[in-house]
Amino acid sequence: MNYAVIKKNDIANGPGVRISLFVSGCRHHCKNCFNQEAWDFSYGAPFTDETIEEILFALAPDYVAGLSLLGGEPFEPENQKDLLKLVRLTRQHFPKKTIWCYTGFSLEKDLLPGHVGAPDISHELLSCLDVLVDGKFIEALKDPGLLFRGSSNQHIIDVPKSLEAGHMVLLEGNWHRTMGNGNIDEA
Repeated sequence: MNYAVIKKNDIANGPGVRISLFVSGCRHHCKNCFNQEAWDFSYGAPFTDETIEEILFALAPDYVAGLSLLGGEPFEPENQKDLLKLVRLTRQHFPKKTIWCYTGFSLEKDLLPGHVGAPDISHELLSCLDVLVDGKFIEALKDPGLLFRGSSNQHIIDVPKSLEAGHMVLLEGNWHRTMGNGNIDEA
């Protein structure tokens, strides 16, 4: 797997200050995608154990709310195994920090039924996430007023509740606010 960039003080891709990893490789090719250069699987730099160490180090400060995975496409089969290693280690070292993932795939049509990549890897990757923003970016549905998504067809999904229910459950509450420790503040 390659990655395009690591943003270490990102406030645009989930609540609070986040570490955002933009992976390379995407077959969706959404019209007017903001990150077209990352469609190429060979774009950027190789994702190595040193890259994981860099991300884990960046996640350590208390003011960092969590990790966001973007692309490219994190759920492309070629990216899943390396990302699974990263999210496992993130959970192990920082269990209270949130993990968000952005995908052009649909939770209900593609990911829950196991239609993307190896079903066991895809499902475990999904089970390590707190929030999934799913759906392709659709130019005609673009809305700059939306929080943490680009077009109105995209969903902000509570992954643990969705996996428990077996269908999509949207994130509710005051999740747009986070406490310094990365926990979602539902007060």
